[in-house]
Amino acid sequence: MEPLASQIRPKTLDEFVGQSHLTGPGKPLRIAVEKRELFSFILWGPPGSGKTTLARIYANALDAEFHELSAVEAGKDDIKKVIPKRGTLSFSKPVILFVDEIHRFNKAQQDFLLPFVERGDITLIGATTENPSFEIIAPLLSRTRVFVLNEHTEEDMEKILKRTKVKLPKDAKDWLVRLSAGDARQAITVLETAQKLYGKITLGALKDSVQSAHIRYDKKGEEHFNTISAFIKSMRAGQSDAALYYLARMVAAGEDPKFIARRMVVFASEDVGLAQPTALVVANAVFEAVNKIGYPEATINLAHGVAYLSQCKKDRRSYDAVFEALEDVKKFGNLPIPMRVRNAPTKLMKELGYHKGYSFYDKESYLPDKLKNKKYLEDEEK
Repeated sequence: MEPLASQIRPKTLDEFVGQSHLTGPGKPLRIAVEKRELFSFILWGPPGSGKTTLARIYANALDAEFHELSAVEAGKDDIKKVIPKRGTLSFSKPVILFVDEIHRFNKAQQDFLLPFVERGDITLIGATTENPSFEIIAPLLSRTRVFVLNEHTEEDMEKILKRTKVKLPKDAKDWLVRLSAGDARQAITVLETAQKLYGKITLGALKDSVQSAHIRYDKKGEEHFNTISAFIKSMRAGQSDAALYYLARMVAAGEDPKFIARRMVVFASEDVGLAQPTALVVANAVFEAVNKIGYPEATINLAHGVAYLSQCKKDRRSYDAVFEALEDVKKFGNLPIPMRVRNAPTKLMKELGYHKGYSFYDKESYLPDKLKNKKYLEDEEK
């Protein structure tokens, strides 16, 4: 029997729930579907946010030949099979290749895919839960647009659960919405499992079905967030033992080592910052090591980095400073840049006063006049 998630999968954007910043009136995917515009793009978002569904809706709207591959299993031969031959009748119809978990394609596989996308032989739609900037090669990324999907809101989840037409008591529905943490696929799977096992849906039936289905440490589940939160807070507090314990929890659960390493790179600048500038060097080195080695040995690299970052002194001044500056950018917009620090590559610009009065030893603020007395980076505490 067809899974419940497939049975209720939306066929059009009007049926689709959530991601209104992409699918609402006047938004990019809505316009692309309505105008039948053909282009390659990457859908970046958490599990269960609608990436596969949006790809299918787009392909169907453009009356395209749709092929779906999983980067976990697919190789070059699988890609070759979907490439249309020039001069044949099939070449006259758009061919869309949807690659789920495209971040799992290695560099060689992505390089192989590139010329077909470049020539327009295929239109690529990639789906990923990982930052494309880290996982997709630059030439391929430059030939695609990136659309960022958000996890479903509680309101979205309630609408999606309503589509299943399964009667849910309020306490059961509220619990399922919280459990799924915006992951529609997980919510529907838990609901379907409970229905098959127990028939009538109750809060107890849902909880028991989760145990029966062995759902643990989902990448968008509560346990995931709790563990990574405890991991970061332990390093921030300098509690090496606690940080290493939560690292071990994540490793044992099969968390992507690159995800852990990326959080460490962020932590090196956000929390250690100016107190130990070499922390960023170490964190980057850990990321590179993890990327090259993988499990199980990468566990040692991660432990090395975690122990180091935990023991570093902490300084969040640069982090606080840039976000305060961003608030002023949002508040005031593009304030006029002082003339003396503007670039003057032409004679006219020099005549207009660009760069006039600039001195390497200038002590007067280079900030726009409206902000010239502003101080973002606080002095180091003595």
